[in-house]
Amino acid sequence: MTDKIKKPDENELADLAELFKVFGDSSRIRILYALFGEELGVSDIAERIGMTISAVSHQLRILKHNHLVKSKRDGKSIIYSLDDDHVYKILAMGIEHIEE
Repeated sequence: MTDKIKKPDENELADLAELFKVFGDSSRIRILYALFGEELGVSDIAERIGMTISAVSHQLRILKHNHLVKSKRDGKSIIYSLDDDHVYKILAMGIEHIEE
């Protein structure tokens, strides 16, 4: 580990703990992986991961609140995608870590 990393203050530590809690649910992880490189609507996500539309919608609200997914309107539909490159990196680093 490098000494150049800034040590977080108490608020940042609390925010970081909350972020990691979001990753503590396998349903949310499955949703994030379904969105890897794709934009999908709620029903498409639900079909791909075998969950109800209601359950996916609930998890998407949590993911969106934590800035892990973003949405855009396409006519009457709402399309979801990963929020930014950081989400890809977090998931990739997690997989790399568990495969060691």
